[in-house]
Amino acid sequence: MVVAGVSELCVGVRAIELRDPEGRVLPSFAPGSSIAVQLGDGSRNSYSLTGPGRRPDHYSVSVRLDDRGRGGSRWMHDRRIGDPVTVSVPSSAFPPVLSARHHLLVAGGIGVTPILSHARAAAEWGRSFEVVYAFGDGGGAHREELERLSGGRLTVCGSRTALSEHLDQALLDQPLGAHLYVCGPVAMIDAVRRAALAAGWPAARIHAEAFTAPELEPGEAFDARLLGLGRTIRVESGTTLLDALLAENVPVPNLCRQGVCGECRVGVRPARGAEMAGIEHRDSFLTEEEKGRGDCLMPCVSRPRGEILELEL
Repeated sequence: MVVAGVSELCVGVRAIELRDPEGRVLPSFAPGSSIAVQLGDGSRNSYSLTGPGRRPDHYSVSVRLDDRGRGGSRWMHDRRIGDPVTVSVPSSAFPPVLSARHHLLVAGGIGVTPILSHARAAAEWGRSFEVVYAFGDGGGAHREELERLSGGRLTVCGSRTALSEHLDQALLDQPLGAHLYVCGPVAMIDAVRRAALAAGWPAARIHAEAFTAPELEPGEAFDARLLGLGRTIRVESGTTLLDALLAENVPVPNLCRQGVCGECRVGVRPARGAEMAGIEHRDSFLTEEEKGRGDCLMPCVSRPRGEILELEL
């Protein structure tokens, strides 16, 4: 892929358009999909696609500059037209439920990117939807496009308090069979989820994708037994299981490295005995039921509670 366009959307947010250098049509994708972009140091970051998903001639991503991050956003902001960029095929862990009678789309900050994709598809296919968009001073990337797509069904909130006050009533006004989709910072997602549950929403109709990960404790060191390979790998405090596996050349697919996308999910043997005391799930991808089964984890963020973890690898 090559960079075909760069534009400033608002303070600190840049839209980047990628095209096939030969002009070929790109793989289609579902709303809420993302691509993994290979950065200059060989690592990868995941970015939501914001453009049309059916037989696209380009992929568009919007990147917020984060000087406190690992450098991926800076690398993306430094791209210029004509620069080559290596990306994965699109994948989605945040798709719409096509049987929903109504789609309530809630975005916070740069979390607007997958929400825009949802709104675009809903408008194209004539599905019932509305958008609630919260952002602070200088924000509001893609606001004009959302206004055009939503046809008067966009509510803008300038603060977390305004968002909460609006949702208190909006969550009660939704038709039976509506689904809620929320993307943004973890704290915002948690607040919206709590409000929805308190308003009587079934958990199965609440869908979320976090765009910032909470700071995690380093955790205790442990041994990871790879049952299929007959190996044991030591994972030190402050090192993720995913990083330890990759350092030992154990291939594990991964994208976001924040416990959000679900790409790195691995199976584990259920805990038994004092040394295998279960899993400290730190991701926002698995459901509570899946976490309760204790047969898988996201190695990019989660750790065992005991000294040993047995992996189906």
